Amino acid sequence: MNDHERTDTVLVGYDGSPAADEALRWGVREARFRRLPLTVCHAWHWPYPLRLPDKDTLEVLRGAGAIVADEGVRKAHNLAEGLDVRWRLDRGWASAVLLEASRDAAVVVLGSRGHGGFEGLSVGSTAVQVASHAVRPVIVVRPDLPPARPDRERVVVGVDGSTSGESAIGFAFDEAALRGASVTAVCSWWDPAAFRGPDRVPFSDPQVVRHEAMARFEEDVAPWRSRYPRVTLETEFVVDTPRRALVSASEGATLLVMGARGIGSGPQTLLGPVTQTALQEAPCPVAVVPAQGAGRGRAAETAGASTRGGTS
Repeated sequence: MNDHERTDTVLVGYDGSPAADEALRWGVREARFRRLPLTVCHAWHWPYPLRLPDKDTLEVLRGAGAIVADEGVRKAHNLAEGLDVRWRLDRGWASAVLLEASRDAAVVVLGSRGHGGFEGLSVGSTAVQVASHAVRPVIVVRPDLPPARPDRERVVVGVDGSTSGESAIGFAFDEAALRGASVTAVCSWWDPAAFRGPDRVPFSDPQVVRHEAMARFEEDVAPWRSRYPRVTLETEFVVDTPRRALVSASEGATLLVMGARGIGSGPQTLLGPVTQTALQEAPCPVAVVPAQGAGRGRAAETAGASTRGGTS
């Protein structure tokens, strides 16, 4: 039966696809690390833009959905005997159902694409919509990713001084502490002298700007060293575009953590272009973290504002 008690849980979207199976494996580990129950969520709906069928037909569709959800629960139990696993079966489009269910979750785990889409599609619409609108961190897992090194788990986080970027740093350290992993904080910087036309910063010394950006980056990550003294922190200040810098830094990583949108994104943007690129191209699972609170960190403020750096 469905369990709708309000409680923290790790929510996994499940539709029986290969990507959903990978998300389920990740979700089981996440639930064990966090000592939380796992909720396997499946959405079912009448898939045709015609009048609704009769009650008996709807019951058949719901029954088919229950079989999928039950299969996800069975696989979760096989992965972790003794884990508290619930299932949630709701009628509606997958993104809407998952967003509603995510309100009760500590974290959401999704496969990059379900049974829909087309050959070669990296990230489906459900993963993008949930990552864009969720008020909880969303981890997106692709089924074709190389395995991370089990002997050196590493969490990479993009830092750009935005509100959601600050939240991303906190989530990255939390994940690293749970997993016994290290954190690699990455800030990218572009040389203003390399720009042409209106993007070039006039009357500025590139070396001064770069030095200020590096200093602010270090200031922004420094407090986390004391908050998580047992987590090893490495910093990378990269002279490259944010997209290339983060995809490259996440090679061999356990997880790449991104803010939903960075300081270079417009006020109406729900998911920043760099985060969208990471979802499609990063060689590891990607966590998208929404902004929490109104405070803004100072990391890479110069790199983001003055030199067009940033991460989202």
